[in-house]
Amino acid sequence: MRGKPPMDSLQGYSAMLESRGARDVPHPGGNLLDHLARVARLLESWGADEDLCVAGLCHACYGTGGFAVSLFDPGRRDELRRIIGERAEKLVYLYAACDRGHVHAQLGRQDPVEFRDRFDGTTWKMPAADLDRFMELTAANELDIARENSDFKERHGQELLDLFTRNRRLLSSAAWRECEELLGS
Repeated sequence: MRGKPPMDSLQGYSAMLESRGARDVPHPGGNLLDHLARVARLLESWGADEDLCVAGLCHACYGTGGFAVSLFDPGRRDELRRIIGERAEKLVYLYAACDRGHVHAQLGRQDPVEFRDRFDGTTWKMPAADLDRFMELTAANELDIARENSDFKERHGQELLDLFTRNRRLLSSAAWRECEELLGS
C-alpha cells in the first residue's frame, strides 16, 4: 500500500473535480474540493500509494452513504474509470457504495465481512485485500471531517474511535496514531 504518488497527477484530478462543481458544494472546512484534497494529502502523509491517494481525492464522486451529492453517475462507472484508472475507481466505488450501517457493524467483528452495495442492494464477501485500503480511506475521510467540524467529532468521535480500534490491524501505524490523537482526546 505504500509509495509516494506524484502530486502533479493529483492536481490534474483536482482540476477535473473542480470542473464537475466540487468547489461549489458546501462541506465542513470549506467546500467539497477542499475536503477531497485534504483527504488525499492525509493519505499521502501516511504513505499511501498513488491509487489510494487518487481514491481519497475522488472518494465522493458517486456520493457516499453519508453525503448525497455526486459528481459522477455511479451507473456509468466507466466514465470515472477512464480518468483515474481501474484500481482507484474500484476503491472509489467500494467506498461510495458501502451501506455503512450494514458493513461498519461487521468490521473487526466478523471475517469475512459481507459488503452490501447501497446502490443496488447486492451483497458479497469483501476481499481481504480491499479491506485495509477501505479502512485507511474511511479513517482519512472521517478524521478530516472530525478535525473540521467539532459538532461531528462530539457526536460521532467515540463511535469512530471504537470502529478504528476494532480494526487497528487494518490501519497503517500513521493512520492509527492520528485516530488516537484526534479521537482519543
